[in-house]
Amino acid sequence: MAFHLREACEADIPALATLHVQTFNETHRGGRPGGPSYELRERQWRDAFARQDGSWFCYVIEDGPDELIGFAKGTPHEGGVPGYAGELDKIYLLQRVQRQGLGRLLLCGVARRFMERGVTSMLLFGDAANPSNGFYEAFGAERLYSDSGEFHGGYGWRDLATLAAQCST
Repeated sequence: MAFHLREACEADIPALATLHVQTFNETHRGGRPGGPSYELRERQWRDAFARQDGSWFCYVIEDGPDELIGFAKGTPHEGGVPGYAGELDKIYLLQRVQRQGLGRLLLCGVARRFMERGVTSMLLFGDAANPSNGFYEAFGAERLYSDSGEFHGGYGWRDLATLAAQCST
């Protein structure tokens, strides 16, 4: 099967919204509906694309013509956790295409894009119980702990060059 990584564009909004709903429900609700609606996700993506300031970017993976199967979004980290400049704001793949190297493709694409922009570190905030957390750890992400020592699902890469080197192997 041929997969294609590319930058998302405004024409992708309907497909991104549909994919975002499906992947969220697969990841966080065991495949059951009830997560954020298509309308909410579409509005969020329209709002993002309306920001023409270059502050964010998004990669999508296609499986054939116009079928999106995964995406990852990078944004500046707005503080809160010192020592990190970029944020892997979203990364999702349909379950049916997981474990084929596509998560790596998305993660590495985001890391490289940040490095092109002079951003040398990134973090993400996820679900502490998500089985995908092992994926981040396999790529060298460090768990971020609260002041009281609890892990809430945050991960960080302090040196994206190290991650990028791992991506090249």
